[in-house]
Order: sequence, then structure tokens, then C-alpha cells
Amino acid sequence: METAEARLKRMAMRSWRRGTKEMDLVLGPYADAHLAAMDATTLALYDRLLGENDQDLLPWVLGQTPAPEDYAGLIAEIGAFARARLGR
Repeated sequence: METAEARLKRMAMRSWRRGTKEMDLVLGPYADAHLAAMDATTLALYDRLLGENDQDLLPWVLGQTPAPEDYAGLIAEIGAFARARLGR
């Protein structure tokens, strides 16, 4: 069974090592800033999100296509974090 520490470490690594550099730069800093403070429900949702394809994730985060309803709030938060980080 995966320990809580191992899970956070795995999720952080998966956030930084995506399939595309763009998503590395979006999810990596977000994970560094938020993973440790996430509640169990949000962690489970974020873990599921990490299984999604980068070609789907990027348009969701950029607002080019709507995110699935169950991810909408988390994607909005990730997008806002990325825009604030980039000063946009």
C-alpha cells in the first residue's frame, strides 16, 4: 500500500514529468504550491487528473475547450494559478 508521503512524491513527480513541456510548466509549480495542503477529496481528483492526456489538459487549462464537469473547478484553479504565476 502506498504511504501518504509516497503518494505526494509520486504525484509531484508526475506533475513535473508530463508528456509535454507546457503541462510540466503548468502542473509542476501548481503541485509544488498546493499538493501538501490538499484534502483527501481534492488529492483523489488531482490524482485522476494526472491520468488525463496532455492534449486534452492543455486546452482545458487555456480555456479553449470546456473541462469535464468533475474537473471544472480544479482546472479553473490551476489555470488561475498559472496565469498569476506568469503575470497574465
